[in-house]
Amino acid sequence: MTVLQMLKPHAGLRVLVTGGASGIGLVIARAFADAGSRVHVCDASQAHVDALVQAESSTEVNAITATLADVADRAAVERVFADVETQLGGLDVLINNAGIAGPTGAIEELDVAQWEETVDVNLNAQFYVARRAVPLLRHAREGGAIIALSSVAGRLGYAYRTPYSATKWAIVGLTKSLAIELGPAGIRVNAIQPGVVKGPRIERVIAARAEQLGLSYEQMEKDYLARISLRRMTTPEEVAATALFLCSPGGSGISGQAISVCGNVEVL
Repeated sequence: MTVLQMLKPHAGLRVLVTGGASGIGLVIARAFADAGSRVHVCDASQAHVDALVQAESSTEVNAITATLADVADRAAVERVFADVETQLGGLDVLINNAGIAGPTGAIEELDVAQWEETVDVNLNAQFYVARRAVPLLRHAREGGAIIALSSVAGRLGYAYRTPYSATKWAIVGLTKSLAIELGPAGIRVNAIQPGVVKGPRIERVIAARAEQLGLSYEQMEKDYLARISLRRMTTPEEVAATALFLCSPGGSGISGQAISVCGNVEVL
């Protein structure tokens, strides 16, 4: 195998992407499908799942299948894995992507229910999914892989976004611990830490932060970009490309790492 060939994942990988019917998750799912993987996604949004199923209905090869499920609900996670067994017959790669932005506000003003929801969706769900995935990954043909979506907020402090940041730091701890635990079984575990990623989600975050600080959206966006060394947002495709590399032969020696794909965000 040449070095160039090592940059592409093996064809036929069985991949599960949580939160995979929109945003970064959907871009990752389609990237794996384009690389010849068999992909199943789950998502909590009926509208997003319906749109994906409709779009995939016209695809004859490597169509992406989907389950409507909120992975913060353990019963829903069981349904997802029942579908994974039916659709894929096993699992080689888990992309633990599902997450929410959580509330924006000073710590003394945050609603406890919103804190708990952020922890449930961003952290507890990763645990629920990983614990069900690992028994399948132990039988992966080329050695299993888990990629957890953290955030640049998982390596930097993030004022007024404490629920989000706390969960993204915790994901890194979970990743590094699982890499040690599962390494002897040939399962690699890494985290990707996206930065300011283009799309509707970051637009909502910037708007909420601008309102919190009494700034215009344009000024808040300018402030965000000024904190990035490359002075631009990251694209979902750049995040997906990193996920593909980590699951390729070229990435087979990488485990226990939190890899920032962010243009070098200097401060949040």
